[in-house]
Amino acid sequence: MGTESRSPGTDQSDAWEDQEMVVNIGGVRHVLYGDVLNRYPESRLAKLLNCSGYEAIFALCDDYDPSKGEFYFDRDPDSFKCVMDAYYFGEIHMKKGVCPICFKNELDFWKIEVDFLDECCKCLLGEKNEELEEIAKQVQLILADRGKSADSCWGKSQKFLWKLMEKPDSSCLARVVAVLSFLFILISSVVMCVSTIPDLQVTDEEGSPVEHPVLDCIETACIGWFTAEYVLRLMAAPNKLKFVLSFMNIIDVLTILPFYVSLILTTVGASLMELTNVQQAIQALRIMRIARIFKLARHSSGLQTLTYALKRSFKELGLLLMYLAVGIFVFSALGFTMEQSHPETLFKSIPQSFWWAIITMTTVGYGDIYPKTTLGKLNAAISFLCGIIAIALPIHPIINNFVRYYNKQKVLETAAKHELELMELNAKNGESGLSGKEHIDIVVTKTNSNSNLSLSNSLLNSYNDTFIPLLPEEKLHRNRLQSCK
Repeated sequence: MGTESRSPGTDQSDAWEDQEMVVNIGGVRHVLYGDVLNRYPESRLAKLLNCSGYEAIFALCDDYDPSKGEFYFDRDPDSFKCVMDAYYFGEIHMKKGVCPICFKNELDFWKIEVDFLDECCKCLLGEKNEELEEIAKQVQLILADRGKSADSCWGKSQKFLWKLMEKPDSSCLARVVAVLSFLFILISSVVMCVSTIPDLQVTDEEGSPVEHPVLDCIETACIGWFTAEYVLRLMAAPNKLKFVLSFMNIIDVLTILPFYVSLILTTVGASLMELTNVQQAIQALRIMRIARIFKLARHSSGLQTLTYALKRSFKELGLLLMYLAVGIFVFSALGFTMEQSHPETLFKSIPQSFWWAIITMTTVGYGDIYPKTTLGKLNAAISFLCGIIAIALPIHPIINNFVRYYNKQKVLETAAKHELELMELNAKNGESGLSGKEHIDIVVTKTNSNSNLSLSNSLLNSYNDTFIPLLPEEKLHRNRLQSCK
């Protein structure tokens, strides 16, 4: 297939439709036809085909060789092969191993709409955009923390206090506070459990067992720490309403509130109600102390990841409950019917059989109720196997959600640390004229109510000189399996 040279400055738009155009993408040569490129006249290659003059040509490509009629582009050759699918087939499939964001940048460069991407590839691009949005937010939080404090003394104190209580990585003192908070949570939880041991309890004037005074003092000290921590964080919070309505802060209130309500009932309630009612109310409030174990989620990324995975897996959990509910109803009814012929049956009613079906399908089997007939035992074996299958089926998506969010958190932490190192390096190099935001590699832009993120990157060039001819007409159609290979 011959190649005709093109001389700029002449208007040959119509003639080029039947002639060849040679482009060199990162060292890989492609021979294209004008009629194919003009299918999308707004694309870069179509504009390059129809433009005239050296200035217009060099505005669209990196270099041009008039003797060979060859246009040079310093772009990724592998991505360009996928981009050309838009001209040939009207749709684009990303190859495996190609970064969706880098491929989006390639589409923008060649001026090809993202709508040409197939749905499977759009999903990958959407997921990557969401990840980069979170990374950008994390970087913005870092910049906000490293920004200048307010001019007022209270503004500086508030920001220092907020970083001390909420940002353990901001300073050594903040790490000490985080470790102390973690230790107080553990000590409080241990004291709550140990205080129920009869050998460690003492009797009051009426002979009723109460907590040991030493454990009571430790509990009071822990509550004092939790109270001071909550008050200081509330004072330093930039948005008080958002702070109060936060789920973890509601947990903090639930861990503190029972102590003060019990104290009020002990001192004042005796004169308003009977002593027995006061003791029952205090005992009920003490149960709420178990909520303090959830405070560990503030200091544990693993617990936060588990909570997020469960939140994103409501559909799978709903399927699990539905499977179990259907199995419990069916097997309890069958068990009740089959056990009626036995004179010493333990299945008195179908609702009572629900308990047997629950502990059987969940593989617990307490043994307080069990079948005695042959058919009943066969029904129990089948319910046991069905319970295992019903529990195992939705587990895989839940595990995938957990792993996906855990990996995402690792990416966020790594990106945040990298940004800090980059800012420190720029500061050491004396680039004081640039603001911190100019050192971010992540740029968030809003267009058409959609968040499009772009990353600055350098593409590797290929140095082979492969000649790729145009596809023949009989190969212009393919299926999705061929496209995504």
